[in-house]
Amino acid sequence: MAGGKMSARQKMINLMYLVFIAMLAMNMSKEVLSAFGFMNEKLTENNASTTLKNNDAYANLATKASEQKEKFGKLNDQANEVKKYSSDFYAYLENLKSKMTADIEDKEDYESMDKTDFLDTYFFKGDKFTPEGQDFLDKINGYRTNLIKTLGTDSKFVSVVNKRFNTDDETNEDDIVIPWLKYRYEGFPLVASLTNLTQMQADIKNTESDVVTDLLGGKLEEALSLNNYKGIVALEKNAYFAGEKVTGKVVLGRYDATMVPDNVTLNGKDYKNIQSGQVIIDMPAGNVGNHDIKGKIAFTQNGEIVEVPFESSYSVIPEPSNAVVSADKMNVVYRGLDNPISVSLPGVGDNNLNVSASGGRLTGSRGKYSMRPGAGDVAVVNVSAKLSSGKAVNSKKTFRVKDIPAAMGSVRGQFGTVRMPKSSLPNSPISAGLPDFMFDLKLQVNSFKIKIPNQLTIIVNGSRLNAAAKQKLSKAKRGDIINIYDIKASIIGNSYKLKKVLPVNIELTN
Repeated sequence: MAGGKMSARQKMINLMYLVFIAMLAMNMSKEVLSAFGFMNEKLTENNASTTLKNNDAYANLATKASEQKEKFGKLNDQANEVKKYSSDFYAYLENLKSKMTADIEDKEDYESMDKTDFLDTYFFKGDKFTPEGQDFLDKINGYRTNLIKTLGTDSKFVSVVNKRFNTDDETNEDDIVIPWLKYRYEGFPLVASLTNLTQMQADIKNTESDVVTDLLGGKLEEALSLNNYKGIVALEKNAYFAGEKVTGKVVLGRYDATMVPDNVTLNGKDYKNIQSGQVIIDMPAGNVGNHDIKGKIAFTQNGEIVEVPFESSYSVIPEPSNAVVSADKMNVVYRGLDNPISVSLPGVGDNNLNVSASGGRLTGSRGKYSMRPGAGDVAVVNVSAKLSSGKAVNSKKTFRVKDIPAAMGSVRGQFGTVRMPKSSLPNSPISAGLPDFMFDLKLQVNSFKIKIPNQLTIIVNGSRLNAAAKQKLSKAKRGDIINIYDIKASIIGNSYKLKKVLPVNIELTN
Protein backbone atom coordinates (compact mmCIF):
# COMPACT_ATOMS: atom_id res chain seq x y z
CA MET A 1 0.00 0.00 0.00
CA ALA A 2 3.01 2.22 0.43
CA GLY A 3 4.75 1.31 -2.86
CA GLY A 4 3.79 2.37 -6.40
CA LYS A 5 1.04 4.67 -7.52
CA MET A 6 -2.28 4.14 -5.69
CA SER A 7 -5.53 3.93 -7.60
CA ALA A 8 -8.45 6.23 -6.88
CA ARG A 9 -10.26 3.29 -5.24
CA GLN A 10 -7.28 2.58 -2.94
CA LYS A 11 -7.03 6.24 -1.96
CA MET A 12 -10.73 6.20 -1.06
CA ILE A 13 -10.29 3.07 1.07
CA ASN A 14 -7.33 4.64 2.89
CA LEU A 15 -9.29 7.84 3.53
CA MET A 16 -12.27 5.92 4.89
CA TYR A 17 -9.89 3.97 7.14
CA LEU A 18 -8.46 7.16 8.62
CA VAL A 19 -11.93 8.59 9.17
CA PHE A 20 -12.95 5.35 10.91
CA ILE A 21 -9.93 5.50 13.24
CA ALA A 22 -10.66 9.16 14.06
CA MET A 23 -14.28 8.33 14.86
CA LEU A 24 -13.16 5.57 17.23
CA ALA A 25 -10.80 8.00 18.97
CA MET A 26 -13.50 10.62 19.33
CA ASN A 27 -16.06 8.16 20.61
CA MET A 28 -14.33 7.88 23.97
CA SER A 29 -15.77 5.39 26.44
CA LYS A 30 -18.54 6.85 28.57
CA GLU A 31 -16.89 5.23 31.61
CA VAL A 32 -13.68 7.15 30.92
CA LEU A 33 -15.60 10.44 30.69
CA SER A 34 -17.28 9.71 34.02
CA ALA A 35 -13.91 8.85 35.56
CA PHE A 36 -12.59 12.28 34.53
CA GLY A 37 -15.65 13.88 36.09
CA PHE A 38 -15.26 12.04 39.37
CA MET A 39 -11.58 12.98 39.44
CA ASN A 40 -12.56 16.61 38.89
CA GLU A 41 -14.93 16.39 41.87
CA LYS A 42 -12.23 14.97 44.13
CA LEU A 43 -9.76 17.62 43.05
CA THR A 44 -12.34 20.35 43.70
CA GLU A 45 -13.01 19.02 47.21
CA ASN A 46 -9.28 18.79 47.88
CA ASN A 47 -8.79 22.36 46.70
CA ALA A 48 -11.45 23.61 49.10
CA SER A 49 -9.83 21.73 51.98
CA THR A 50 -6.35 22.97 51.09
CA THR A 51 -7.68 26.54 50.87
CA LEU A 52 -8.88 26.37 54.47
CA LYS A 53 -5.54 25.01 55.65
CA ASN A 54 -3.67 27.65 53.69
CA ASN A 55 -5.82 30.41 55.17
CA ASP A 56 -5.00 29.15 58.67
CA ALA A 57 -1.29 29.14 57.79
CA TYR A 58 -1.49 32.68 56.38
CA ALA A 59 -3.31 33.85 59.51
CA ASN A 60 -0.78 32.14 61.77
CA LEU A 61 2.11 33.78 59.96
CA ALA A 62 0.38 37.18 60.05
CA THR A 63 -0.10 36.84 63.82
CA LYS A 64 3.54 36.02 64.36
CA ALA A 65 4.55 38.94 62.15
CA SER A 66 2.48 41.32 64.30
CA GLU A 67 4.06 39.92 67.45
CA GLN A 68 7.64 39.59 66.15
CA LYS A 69 7.99 41.92 63.18
CA GLU A 70 11.77 41.63 62.93
CA LYS A 71 11.58 37.86 62.79
CA PHE A 72 8.49 37.19 60.72
CA GLY A 73 7.68 40.51 59.01
CA LYS A 74 9.60 39.88 55.79
CA LEU A 75 8.33 36.30 55.58
CA ASN A 76 4.76 37.54 55.96
CA ASP A 77 5.31 40.03 53.12
CA GLN A 78 6.52 37.16 50.90
CA ALA A 79 3.55 35.04 51.86
CA ASN A 80 1.13 37.86 51.06
CA GLU A 81 2.66 38.24 47.59
CA VAL A 82 2.38 34.50 46.98
CA LYS A 83 -1.23 34.62 48.18
CA LYS A 84 -2.11 37.51 45.85
CA TYR A 85 -0.55 35.95 42.74
CA SER A 86 -2.13 32.59 43.56
CA SER A 87 -5.56 34.05 44.24
CA ASP A 88 -5.57 36.01 40.96
CA PHE A 89 -4.47 33.04 38.87
CA TYR A 90 -6.87 30.64 40.62
CA ALA A 91 -9.78 33.03 40.00
CA TYR A 92 -8.83 33.31 36.32
CA LEU A 93 -8.92 29.52 35.93
CA GLU A 94 -12.22 29.32 37.79
CA ASN A 95 -13.71 31.89 35.42
CA LEU A 96 -12.42 29.92 32.42
CA LYS A 97 -14.02 26.74 33.75
CA SER A 98 -17.32 28.56 34.16
CA LYS A 99 -17.22 29.63 30.52
CA MET A 100 -16.51 26.03 29.43
CA THR A 101 -19.64 24.71 31.18
CA ALA A 102 -21.91 27.71 30.73
CA ASP A 103 -24.11 25.95 28.15
CA ILE A 104 -24.35 22.66 30.07
CA GLU A 105 -27.47 22.37 32.19
CA ASP A 106 -26.40 19.34 34.27
CA LYS A 107 -22.90 20.07 35.48
CA GLU A 108 -22.54 16.46 36.69
CA ASP A 109 -23.50 14.82 33.40
CA TYR A 110 -19.90 14.01 32.53
CA GLU A 111 -20.82 11.56 29.75
CA SER A 112 -22.24 14.47 27.75
CA MET A 113 -18.94 16.40 28.05
CA ASP A 114 -17.27 14.51 25.20
CA LYS A 115 -17.05 17.41 22.75
CA THR A 116 -13.83 19.29 22.00
CA ASP A 117 -15.48 22.31 20.39
CA PHE A 118 -15.11 24.90 23.14
CA LEU A 119 -11.34 25.02 23.72
CA ASP A 120 -10.61 24.07 20.09
CA THR A 121 -12.22 27.34 19.04
CA TYR A 122 -11.48 29.35 22.20
CA PHE A 123 -7.72 28.68 22.21
CA PHE A 124 -6.94 27.91 18.55
CA LYS A 125 -7.44 29.40 15.13
CA GLY A 126 -5.87 27.16 12.56
CA ASP A 127 -2.24 26.63 13.51
CA LYS A 128 -2.22 29.84 15.54
CA PHE A 129 -3.43 30.75 19.02
CA THR A 130 -6.38 33.02 19.60
CA PRO A 131 -5.87 36.05 21.91
CA GLU A 132 -7.61 33.99 24.61
CA GLY A 133 -5.21 31.11 24.07
CA GLN A 134 -2.19 33.39 24.26
CA ASP A 135 -3.61 35.04 27.40
CA PHE A 136 -3.94 31.60 28.99
CA LEU A 137 -0.28 30.90 28.29
CA ASP A 138 0.73 34.34 29.57
CA LYS A 139 -1.19 33.79 32.81
CA ILE A 140 0.67 30.53 33.52
CA ASN A 141 4.07 31.97 32.62
CA GLY A 142 3.39 35.16 34.60
CA TYR A 143 2.37 33.22 37.69
CA ARG A 144 5.49 31.08 37.50
CA THR A 145 7.75 34.12 37.00
CA ASN A 146 6.17 36.12 39.82
CA LEU A 147 6.47 33.28 42.30
CA ILE A 148 10.17 32.73 41.53
CA LYS A 149 10.83 36.46 41.77
CA THR A 150 9.10 36.61 45.15
CA LEU A 151 10.82 33.53 46.58
CA GLY A 152 14.22 34.23 45.04
CA THR A 153 16.07 32.32 42.38
CA ASP A 154 17.98 30.42 45.08
CA SER A 155 14.78 29.09 46.68
CA LYS A 156 14.42 25.32 46.85
CA PHE A 157 10.92 25.75 45.37
CA VAL A 158 12.17 27.07 42.02
CA SER A 159 12.41 23.58 40.50
CA VAL A 160 8.99 22.64 41.89
CA VAL A 161 7.32 25.77 40.50
CA ASN A 162 9.03 25.34 37.12
CA LYS A 163 7.84 21.73 36.89
CA ARG A 164 4.25 22.35 37.99
CA PHE A 165 3.74 25.33 35.68
CA ASN A 166 5.97 24.39 32.75
CA THR A 167 4.75 25.44 29.28
CA ASP A 168 7.70 24.28 27.21
CA ASP A 169 6.99 22.67 23.82
CA GLU A 170 6.40 18.90 23.85
CA THR A 171 7.90 16.24 21.56
CA ASN A 172 5.63 13.34 20.59
CA GLU A 173 6.63 9.76 19.90
CA ASP A 174 7.38 10.64 16.30
CA ASP A 175 9.90 13.29 17.44
CA ILE A 176 7.59 16.06 16.25
CA VAL A 177 7.74 19.24 18.36
CA ILE A 178 4.26 20.40 19.34
CA PRO A 179 3.42 23.66 21.19
CA TRP A 180 2.49 22.92 24.81
CA LEU A 181 -0.99 24.44 24.50
CA LYS A 182 -1.88 22.26 21.48
CA TYR A 183 -0.33 19.19 23.08
CA ARG A 184 -2.39 19.58 26.27
CA TYR A 185 -5.70 21.08 25.16
CA GLU A 186 -6.42 20.65 21.46
CA GLY A 187 -8.81 17.83 20.58
CA PHE A 188 -9.49 16.74 24.15
CA PRO A 189 -13.00 16.12 25.50
CA LEU A 190 -14.41 18.99 27.56
CA VAL A 191 -14.43 17.01 30.81
CA ALA A 192 -10.75 16.10 30.37
CA SER A 193 -9.75 19.75 29.88
CA LEU A 194 -11.97 20.77 32.79
CA THR A 195 -10.18 18.26 35.03
CA ASN A 196 -6.85 19.45 33.68
CA LEU A 197 -7.64 23.02 34.78
CA THR A 198 -8.83 21.85 38.20
CA GLN A 199 -5.54 19.98 38.56
CA MET A 200 -3.71 23.21 37.77
CA GLN A 201 -5.72 24.89 40.54
CA ALA A 202 -4.64 22.07 42.84
CA ASP A 203 -1.03 22.78 41.89
CA ILE A 204 -1.59 26.43 42.88
CA LYS A 205 -3.01 25.46 46.27
CA ASN A 206 -0.30 22.88 46.91
CA THR A 207 2.37 25.41 45.99
CA GLU A 208 0.90 27.92 48.43
CA SER A 209 0.82 25.26 51.13
CA ASP A 210 4.41 24.18 50.49
CA VAL A 211 5.74 27.74 50.49
CA VAL A 212 3.86 29.10 53.52
CA THR A 213 4.49 25.98 55.59
CA ASP A 214 8.19 26.22 54.77
CA LEU A 215 8.34 29.95 55.55
CA LEU A 216 6.72 29.45 58.94
CA GLY A 217 8.20 26.08 59.82
CA GLY A 218 11.68 27.05 58.74
CA LYS A 219 11.73 30.09 60.97
CA LEU A 220 10.33 28.17 63.91
CA GLU A 221 12.93 25.46 63.40
CA GLU A 222 15.59 28.15 63.36
CA ALA A 223 14.19 29.67 66.55
CA LEU A 224 14.22 26.29 68.28
CA SER A 225 17.85 25.67 67.37
CA LEU A 226 20.06 25.88 70.43
CA ASN A 227 22.52 27.95 68.44
CA ASN A 228 20.04 30.84 68.66
CA TYR A 229 19.51 30.69 72.40
CA LYS A 230 20.97 33.35 74.67
CA GLY A 231 21.70 32.95 78.33
CA ILE A 232 20.06 35.69 80.41
CA VAL A 233 20.88 36.53 84.02
CA ALA A 234 17.77 37.80 85.80
CA LEU A 235 18.63 39.20 89.24
CA GLU A 236 16.06 40.30 91.78
CA LYS A 237 17.87 43.68 91.89
CA ASN A 238 20.99 45.24 90.37
CA ALA A 239 22.69 46.53 93.51
CA TYR A 240 23.30 44.83 96.84
CA PHE A 241 24.60 45.85 100.25
CA ALA A 242 27.74 44.27 101.64
CA GLY A 243 26.83 41.06 103.44
CA GLU A 244 23.67 40.44 101.41
CA LYS A 245 23.15 37.44 99.15
CA VAL A 246 22.78 37.87 95.42
CA THR A 247 19.49 36.27 94.38
CA GLY A 248 18.02 35.78 90.94
CA LYS A 249 17.83 33.38 88.01
CA VAL A 250 19.73 32.48 84.87
CA VAL A 251 17.30 31.53 82.09
CA LEU A 252 17.47 30.93 78.37
CA GLY A 253 16.17 33.47 75.89
CA ARG A 254 13.37 31.02 75.06
CA TYR A 255 12.43 29.48 78.38
CA ASP A 256 11.27 25.87 78.43
CA ALA A 257 10.86 24.14 81.78
CA THR A 258 11.48 20.73 80.17
CA MET A 259 14.93 21.73 78.90
CA VAL A 260 17.24 20.81 81.77
CA PRO A 261 20.93 21.51 81.05
CA ASP A 262 23.50 18.73 81.30
CA ASN A 263 25.98 20.99 83.02
CA VAL A 264 26.31 24.60 84.23
CA THR A 265 29.54 26.48 84.84
CA LEU A 266 29.18 29.66 86.95
CA ASN A 267 32.20 31.92 87.47
CA GLY A 268 34.56 29.08 86.57
CA LYS A 269 32.99 26.44 88.83
CA ASP A 270 30.41 23.69 88.32
CA TYR A 271 27.02 24.76 89.59
CA LYS A 272 24.29 22.33 90.65
CA ASN A 273 21.37 24.49 91.83
CA ILE A 274 19.11 23.88 88.81
CA GLN A 275 15.30 23.78 88.97
CA SER A 276 12.83 23.40 86.07
CA GLY A 277 15.31 24.49 83.44
CA GLN A 278 16.41 27.50 85.51
CA VAL A 279 19.75 28.09 87.17
CA ILE A 280 18.87 29.46 90.62
CA ILE A 281 21.48 31.95 91.86
CA ASP A 282 22.09 32.02 95.62
CA MET A 283 25.56 33.16 96.68
CA PRO A 284 27.28 35.83 98.82
CA ALA A 285 27.30 39.30 97.26
CA GLY A 286 31.01 39.89 97.99
CA ASN A 287 32.82 43.11 98.74
CA VAL A 288 31.76 46.61 97.73
CA GLY A 289 32.26 47.15 93.97
CA ASN A 290 31.28 45.64 90.63
CA HIS A 291 31.02 41.87 90.19
CA ASP A 292 30.52 39.70 87.11
CA ILE A 293 28.28 36.69 86.71
CA LYS A 294 29.22 34.57 83.71
CA GLY A 295 29.38 30.98 82.65
CA LYS A 296 27.98 28.39 80.26
CA ILE A 297 24.91 26.18 80.07
CA ALA A 298 25.60 22.88 78.25
CA PHE A 299 23.00 20.82 76.36
CA THR A 300 23.16 17.76 74.14
CA GLN A 301 21.80 18.34 70.62
CA ASN A 302 21.92 15.64 67.94
CA GLY A 303 24.52 13.76 69.94
CA GLU A 304 26.79 16.82 70.28
CA ILE A 305 27.40 19.13 73.22
CA VAL A 306 26.17 22.68 72.62
CA GLU A 307 27.29 25.36 75.07
CA VAL A 308 25.20 28.51 75.56
CA PRO A 309 27.17 31.33 77.25
CA PHE A 310 25.67 33.86 79.64
CA GLU A 311 27.10 37.01 81.22
CA SER A 312 25.90 39.83 83.45
CA SER A 313 27.12 42.06 86.27
CA TYR A 314 25.95 43.65 89.51
CA SER A 315 27.18 46.27 91.97
CA VAL A 316 27.67 46.00 95.72
CA ILE A 317 27.28 49.38 97.46
CA PRO A 318 27.84 50.41 101.09
CA GLU A 319 24.78 50.16 103.30
CA PRO A 320 23.43 53.72 103.75
CA SER A 321 22.65 55.36 107.08
CA ASN A 322 20.96 58.47 105.68
CA ALA A 323 18.47 59.04 102.91
CA VAL A 324 19.39 61.27 100.00
CA VAL A 325 17.01 64.24 99.83
CA SER A 326 17.44 67.24 97.52
CA ALA A 327 15.38 70.27 96.51
CA ASP A 328 15.12 70.36 92.72
CA LYS A 329 15.36 74.18 92.61
CA MET A 330 17.73 74.92 95.52
CA ASN A 331 18.16 74.21 99.25
CA VAL A 332 15.30 76.61 100.07
CA VAL A 333 11.55 76.28 99.74
CA TYR A 334 9.35 79.31 98.99
CA ARG A 335 6.15 80.15 100.75
CA GLY A 336 3.08 80.12 98.56
CA LEU A 337 4.61 77.83 95.92
CA ASP A 338 4.66 74.07 95.25
CA ASN A 339 8.39 73.37 95.60
CA PRO A 340 9.53 70.16 93.85
CA ILE A 341 11.29 67.72 96.19
CA SER A 342 13.06 64.49 95.19
CA VAL A 343 13.49 61.70 97.74
CA SER A 344 15.53 58.53 97.26
CA LEU A 345 17.40 55.95 99.29
CA PRO A 346 20.10 53.84 97.55
CA GLY A 347 19.12 50.21 97.38
CA VAL A 348 15.48 50.83 98.30
CA GLY A 349 12.70 51.24 95.75
CA ASP A 350 10.76 54.52 95.73
CA ASN A 351 7.54 52.64 96.48
CA ASN A 352 9.07 51.26 99.71
CA LEU A 353 9.89 54.68 101.20
CA ASN A 354 7.75 56.31 103.90
CA VAL A 355 7.89 60.07 103.36
CA SER A 356 6.20 62.76 105.46
CA ALA A 357 6.71 66.45 106.26
CA SER A 358 6.28 69.02 109.00
CA GLY A 359 6.04 72.77 108.58
CA GLY A 360 4.22 72.38 105.28
CA ARG A 361 1.99 70.21 103.09
CA LEU A 362 3.69 67.39 101.11
CA THR A 363 2.01 65.77 98.08
CA GLY A 364 3.22 63.23 95.48
CA SER A 365 4.58 59.69 95.46
CA ARG A 366 7.38 57.39 94.24
CA GLY A 367 10.26 59.77 94.88
CA LYS A 368 8.69 62.91 93.35
CA TYR A 369 6.91 65.29 95.74
CA SER A 370 5.77 68.91 96.08
CA MET A 371 6.23 70.90 99.29
CA ARG A 372 4.02 73.93 100.06
CA PRO A 373 5.45 75.54 103.23
CA GLY A 374 3.31 76.91 106.05
CA ALA A 375 3.72 80.09 108.06
CA GLY A 376 6.93 79.06 109.85
CA ASP A 377 10.56 79.62 108.92
CA VAL A 378 11.50 75.95 108.38
CA ALA A 379 9.98 72.83 106.79
CA VAL A 380 11.20 69.28 107.44
CA VAL A 381 10.99 66.19 105.19
CA ASN A 382 11.11 62.87 107.10
CA VAL A 383 12.10 59.60 105.40
CA SER A 384 12.00 56.08 106.79
CA ALA A 385 12.48 52.64 105.23
CA LYS A 386 13.42 49.07 106.04
CA LEU A 387 16.42 47.61 104.17
CA SER A 388 16.40 44.09 102.77
CA SER A 389 18.72 43.13 105.64
CA GLY A 390 15.93 44.07 108.06
CA LYS A 391 17.64 47.22 109.32
CA ALA A 392 15.45 50.33 109.71
CA VAL A 393 16.69 53.67 108.37
CA ASN A 394 15.27 57.04 109.47
CA SER A 395 16.41 60.36 108.07
CA LYS A 396 15.22 63.96 107.80
CA LYS A 397 16.07 67.09 105.85
CA THR A 398 15.38 70.62 107.03
CA PHE A 399 14.64 73.42 104.53
CA ARG A 400 14.59 77.17 105.10
CA VAL A 401 11.29 78.81 104.20
CA LYS A 402 11.52 82.15 102.42
CA ASP A 403 8.99 84.53 100.98
CA ILE A 404 8.93 85.13 97.27
CA PRO A 405 11.39 88.01 96.64
CA ALA A 406 10.20 91.47 95.70
CA ALA A 407 9.02 91.75 92.13
CA MET A 408 10.07 94.62 89.87
CA GLY A 409 7.90 96.89 87.80
CA SER A 410 8.66 96.95 84.09
CA VAL A 411 7.66 98.54 80.80
CA ARG A 412 8.36 96.87 77.49
CA GLY A 413 10.03 94.07 79.44
CA GLN A 414 12.65 96.50 80.85
CA PHE A 415 13.30 97.22 84.54
CA GLY A 416 14.73 100.25 86.39
CA THR A 417 14.72 103.42 84.27
CA VAL A 418 13.30 102.98 80.78
CA ARG A 419 13.80 105.58 78.03
CA MET A 420 10.90 105.88 75.57
CA PRO A 421 8.84 108.42 73.59
CA LYS A 422 5.94 110.11 75.39
CA SER A 423 3.55 108.95 72.67
CA SER A 424 4.37 105.28 73.36
CA LEU A 425 3.64 105.26 77.08
CA PRO A 426 -0.19 105.33 76.87
CA ASN A 427 -0.09 102.17 74.73
CA SER A 428 2.47 100.32 76.85
CA PRO A 429 1.08 98.23 79.74
CA ILE A 430 2.79 98.33 83.12
CA SER A 431 4.07 94.86 83.98
CA ALA A 432 5.87 93.13 86.84
CA GLY A 433 8.39 90.34 86.88
CA LEU A 434 10.87 88.35 88.96
CA PRO A 435 14.13 88.47 87.01
CA ASP A 436 16.57 85.67 87.85
CA PHE A 437 14.01 83.91 90.05
CA MET A 438 14.16 80.13 89.67
CA PHE A 439 10.38 79.73 89.35
CA ASP A 440 8.73 80.91 86.16
CA LEU A 441 5.80 82.81 87.64
CA LYS A 442 3.29 84.78 85.59
CA LEU A 443 2.43 88.09 87.30
CA GLN A 444 -0.52 90.39 86.68
CA VAL A 445 -0.53 94.10 87.59
CA ASN A 446 -3.76 95.09 89.30
CA SER A 447 -3.05 98.81 90.06
CA PHE A 448 -0.28 101.39 90.31
CA LYS A 449 0.39 105.07 90.99
CA ILE A 450 1.91 107.43 88.38
CA LYS A 451 3.72 110.67 89.28
CA ILE A 452 4.42 113.16 86.52
CA PRO A 453 6.66 116.15 87.37
CA ASN A 454 4.68 119.21 88.55
CA GLN A 455 1.43 117.17 88.46
CA LEU A 456 -0.67 115.45 91.09
CA THR A 457 -0.21 111.70 91.61
CA ILE A 458 -2.78 109.63 89.75
CA ILE A 459 -4.01 106.19 90.97
CA VAL A 460 -4.63 103.76 88.10
CA ASN A 461 -6.58 100.51 88.33
CA GLY A 462 -5.39 97.85 85.89
CA SER A 463 -2.17 97.82 83.92
CA ARG A 464 -2.69 100.69 81.43
CA LEU A 465 -2.89 104.45 81.88
CA ASN A 466 -6.42 105.73 82.40
CA ALA A 467 -7.84 109.00 80.99
CA ALA A 468 -6.68 111.08 83.95
CA ALA A 469 -3.14 109.76 83.70
CA LYS A 470 -3.04 110.39 79.98
CA GLN A 471 -4.24 113.99 80.51
CA LYS A 472 -1.47 114.64 83.03
CA LEU A 473 1.08 112.91 80.76
CA SER A 474 0.23 115.31 77.94
CA LYS A 475 1.82 118.15 79.97
CA ALA A 476 5.12 116.31 80.45
CA LYS A 477 8.23 117.46 78.59
CA ARG A 478 11.23 115.79 77.03
CA GLY A 479 13.65 114.63 79.72
CA ASP A 480 10.96 114.36 82.42
CA ILE A 481 11.12 111.28 84.63
CA ILE A 482 7.75 109.56 85.05
CA ASN A 483 7.62 107.53 88.27
CA ILE A 484 5.47 104.34 88.37
CA TYR A 485 5.31 103.12 91.96
CA ASP A 486 3.18 101.42 94.60
CA ILE A 487 2.52 98.68 92.02
CA LYS A 488 0.08 96.01 93.18
CA ALA A 489 0.48 92.66 91.41
CA SER A 490 -0.64 89.06 91.89
CA ILE A 491 0.49 85.65 90.69
CA ILE A 492 -1.80 84.29 87.99
CA GLY A 493 -3.43 81.08 89.22
CA ASN A 494 -2.11 81.52 92.77
CA SER A 495 -3.77 83.18 95.75
CA TYR A 496 -0.44 84.18 97.29
CA LYS A 497 -0.09 87.96 97.68
CA LEU A 498 3.22 89.48 96.63
CA LYS A 499 4.58 91.60 99.48
CA LYS A 500 6.29 94.23 97.34
CA VAL A 501 6.81 95.37 93.74
CA LEU A 502 9.67 97.76 93.09
CA PRO A 503 8.91 100.90 91.01
CA VAL A 504 9.90 101.56 87.42
CA ASN A 505 10.89 105.00 86.04
CA ILE A 506 10.30 106.26 82.51
CA GLU A 507 12.49 108.95 80.96
CA LEU A 508 10.72 110.70 78.08
CA THR A 509 12.80 111.05 74.96
CA ASN A 510 10.58 113.60 73.20
